[in-house]
Amino acid sequence: MSPTAFSEIERDSDMSRLNLPVPAVLAALLPLLVGTLNAAHPVEFDVRLLTVDANEGCDIADVDQDGKLDVIAGRNWYRNGEWAPRPVRLIPDWNEYVESNGDFAYDVNEDGWIDVIAGGFLPSKVYWYQNPGEKGLRLGHLWTQHELVDTGLSANEASFLHDINGDGRPEWISDSWNKNNPLIIWSLTTGETPKLNRHLIGEIGNGHGMGFGDVNNDGREDILVGTGWHERPEGDPLSEPWQFHADWDLQASCPMLVRDVDGDGINDIVWGKGHDYGLMLWRGRGLGDDGKLKFDEQIIDDSFSQPHALHFADLDGDGRDELITGKRVRAHNDGDPGGLEPPILGYYVWDDAKGTFARHVIVAGSVGTGLQIRTADIDADGDVDIVVAGKDGTQILFNRRQ
Repeated sequence: MSPTAFSEIERDSDMSRLNLPVPAVLAALLPLLVGTLNAAHPVEFDVRLLTVDANEGCDIADVDQDGKLDVIAGRNWYRNGEWAPRPVRLIPDWNEYVESNGDFAYDVNEDGWIDVIAGGFLPSKVYWYQNPGEKGLRLGHLWTQHELVDTGLSANEASFLHDINGDGRPEWISDSWNKNNPLIIWSLTTGETPKLNRHLIGEIGNGHGMGFGDVNNDGREDILVGTGWHERPEGDPLSEPWQFHADWDLQASCPMLVRDVDGDGINDIVWGKGHDYGLMLWRGRGLGDDGKLKFDEQIIDDSFSQPHALHFADLDGDGRDELITGKRVRAHNDGDPGGLEPPILGYYVWDDAKGTFARHVIVAGSVGTGLQIRTADIDADGDVDIVVAGKDGTQILFNRRQ
């Protein structure tokens, strides 16, 4: 829509003063509106580099209670507006990684200040880091470390804070690249004595990749892992047994995303080959004669490798989410196919007519992903911004949608 065309219509908004009947006015407007919709993509972003380290986790929260959203990423938090690094915790480097596999902002002790929960790849202990409050934040104090639990389990690919039972309080659950590790949900007790409480989901059924969603369309949220899916029981998911279905064997993204992408009433699965080329869509086709889930596999994009972290968010403000992902920078250091190729970050828009995703590149050559992609309206301008943290640094991508 040209500025002139818009201003003429806006000034003459009373249709009775236009020399056209109402249907003719709508017909005249339609091409302009279609042009505006088509012009919504690509959404443009400005990149702000916060720091460079090997940390791959991040979160967004109001750390200092000033009403603005800040960024938390590994060793530091970054105050909105100035974006200088301020300390949170000390994390050792390990094998060209930072020994942390994610950041989760949560008020653990219920004192009104946002804390951080975090675990690691090899360590079996999960900690929470206590926000030091106004004075401690102002003086740059390290956040006090407290142990939540020793899970006894190593080989932790990624972890999630996710409300499994719908009580408004999230549970902690870790995915393991070790297929023989059991799957355990840890419910969170907050307040004066925070801790994680063990609930066994399955002695078997793990592996690289994790997701949450109603994969069998029975109205209950299931848990997906690299080697299949755990079917949620009808009753209490923290006390009743789950049934494991070993329906696939993947080295999948964390997370795998479950939703009805194509609007046919059957949930689909979007997942990435976390250590190879391939961003995939499994279009759900219901149950087969053998009682197993059926999918039609569709390649969304295989032009880059290591789509390890996936995320849905509404970037263009049309009420429909876009799929955000990119290349995890040096996911297995230099060992994966395409591991040394340049990073890329992009988003994908579902096209109902074509039945495919259309790709839009956000940044190529300088920004990739790590283990988490976070979104929120950080600069409070009415659109959704993106935060990523990986081996090319922690970065904010400010949405410049007009």
